[in-house]
Amino acid sequence: MSDKPIQGDFIKQAEAAIMENISNEQFGVSELAEVMNMSRSSLLRKIKKHTQLSASQFIRQVRLQKGMDMLQQTSLTVSEISYQVGFGSTSYFIKCFREHYGYPPGEVGKETEAGKETIATESVQPSFREQYQWKIIGVTALIALVAFLFYFKNTPASSEVSQVEIEKSIAVLPFKNESSDSSNLYFVNGLMESALNNLQKIEDLRVISRTSVEKYRNTEKGIPEIAKELNVNYLVEGSGQRVDDQVLLNIQLIEASTDKPIWVEQYSHKVVDIFALQNEVARKIANAIEATVTPAELEQIEKKPTENLLAYDYYLQALDPFYSRTQEGLNTAIPLFEKAIEEDSQFALAHANLAISYYFLDLHQKQKQYTDVINNYADKALLYDSKSDISLISKALYYMHTGEYRLALPHLEKALEYNPNSNAVVQVLSSLYANSLPNTAKYLKYALMGIQLDIAANDSVTKSYIYLNLGNALIQTGFTEEALEYIDKSLDYDENNYFAPYVKAYILYARDKDLEQTKQLLIKELQKDSTRLDILQEVAKLNYYQEDYDNAFIYYKRFAEARKNNALNLFPQEDIKIGVVYEKMGLDEEAAGFFKSYAEYCEKDQSIYKPASIAMKYAYEGKIDQAIEQLKIFAAQNNYQYWFLLFLEKDPLVEPLKKHPEYDKVVQKIKDRFWENQAELKKSLEDQGLL
Repeated sequence: MSDKPIQGDFIKQAEAAIMENISNEQFGVSELAEVMNMSRSSLLRKIKKHTQLSASQFIRQVRLQKGMDMLQQTSLTVSEISYQVGFGSTSYFIKCFREHYGYPPGEVGKETEAGKETIATESVQPSFREQYQWKIIGVTALIALVAFLFYFKNTPASSEVSQVEIEKSIAVLPFKNESSDSSNLYFVNGLMESALNNLQKIEDLRVISRTSVEKYRNTEKGIPEIAKELNVNYLVEGSGQRVDDQVLLNIQLIEASTDKPIWVEQYSHKVVDIFALQNEVARKIANAIEATVTPAELEQIEKKPTENLLAYDYYLQALDPFYSRTQEGLNTAIPLFEKAIEEDSQFALAHANLAISYYFLDLHQKQKQYTDVINNYADKALLYDSKSDISLISKALYYMHTGEYRLALPHLEKALEYNPNSNAVVQVLSSLYANSLPNTAKYLKYALMGIQLDIAANDSVTKSYIYLNLGNALIQTGFTEEALEYIDKSLDYDENNYFAPYVKAYILYARDKDLEQTKQLLIKELQKDSTRLDILQEVAKLNYYQEDYDNAFIYYKRFAEARKNNALNLFPQEDIKIGVVYEKMGLDEEAAGFFKSYAEYCEKDQSIYKPASIAMKYAYEGKIDQAIEQLKIFAAQNNYQYWFLLFLEKDPLVEPLKKHPEYDKVVQKIKDRFWENQAELKKSLEDQGLL
């Protein structure tokens, strides 16, 4: 595909602004709008009018055009150019370049004169695909989304992009211990762990997580069946043993489609050469499947964790109990990690895993015991290796331990940069954006990434919760039918999943808009466990929406009393509704207490929903103009939950606002903003290969 000339002073100014920031990966739509001194929405409309492209597509096109110029005029490598034109990933640059020009960047220098002439001709007379590509994409975007739902089946690679992604998906199966000494198993497991960790640092690969492959440790299943279950095209098998100071390792890379090895190697090395052996295995596997490895990734792979082999031996012994995440396992791992540090005081991985161990020991304790210990070990881990994803995770967990969630984010995002296949980081980010720092777009992004890396869970219960998480992320972003499909999968794997029926009831509401149906489904769940405070307040709220205050009071009273008796700070955002219901029952004094606690909640709220919450407070107080102003502020927010759209106008508190002359316009703006965000999100996820 050739470049189309873009005309107009505005477009030239926009192009110039992008060129000034061409190497800045973070320079996106918002940054361009700021430089151009205009609102984001105005920028989107104007670029669309002049180019028929979205703003993000326009920015990417300018980057690609600059990349083409550099490929033709310099001797820089594809990897170097990709970073200089603002692509954080070489593989993503190659993917976008191929889609835009019709051939990979590596072929630019190989073009014949005839080929160049053809390209020049095409620039003047665009092909049918060039003229209509964005219309085609618009029509097929939904098809692409639905196609994702079958991604984890053994789907034929019908498109070029799918082929590239599937060809570079890999799982490292548990290595077999060939030694008669079972105590050597930890060492063989360490070899497998190292191979997995090194491959995970390569962004061009999709590497299945440790938890997903562990179930195949003693399996009798064949390679094709395992590959199908894991949805990978390559599997690594290995066996090894340690004999005195020698390491014997047999390893092979198997192509799933043919069930034949494409790379086989036998190693006999001294233990002192263990790190060189591990690094060589990773490089040869990457070369065999033609994965792109950036210089930064190669530096990470070749980094030695420690120079002290005894320290490393203690570290390997600690890993199995550490990964159990049980109190017993962690208490076994901790002294082994401590012995590793005694041998090498600068062993970053040992420091990091000690911080993580103490985090999990403290996780469910009301009185935290290890806050300072976690911080101390995490700081030392970062001091000795600031580019280790494990060091960064340990510090992020410290901030989560203290409730400073926003401070955890940069550490987690940087960890994912150093280890793009880290399922642990992906799951933590997904959880943060779902709960502590609500952002529906990022929640869905990380839920989708997580399901790619950890879909072959050890058991049906775990798999059920993975699908539950994705279904919840999809419905929060307005993908109703897709959410319903995944929530049904969740229930197929575990019909006793504690939360799936609850989420499904609301997904069905999004589809059917039937409050009574939703309420009856939740009452059915409440009958299974009458102590569930989450469902108690939901049933109460649905009665409140129906203006059935008598029944709303029955459920809210049970909820409020249980919350008070157990000193719980649950659902403070619902206190205004509880206050209204108590007031309707003539309980003015109790109602005043709920209104006061709701006002305190609004003051403390730091989320994107704060203006909407304050709007409800003003609506109750009869301050209609102020309420509308707060809704206007909320209308400028991004990535809020679909539930807000679905239930905003069901709330009786909103009724007096509907008479305001600006009400309809403001609410429509909120709705438009949501669907604009969803469209941008869908395109972004498609670009990243997640949809």
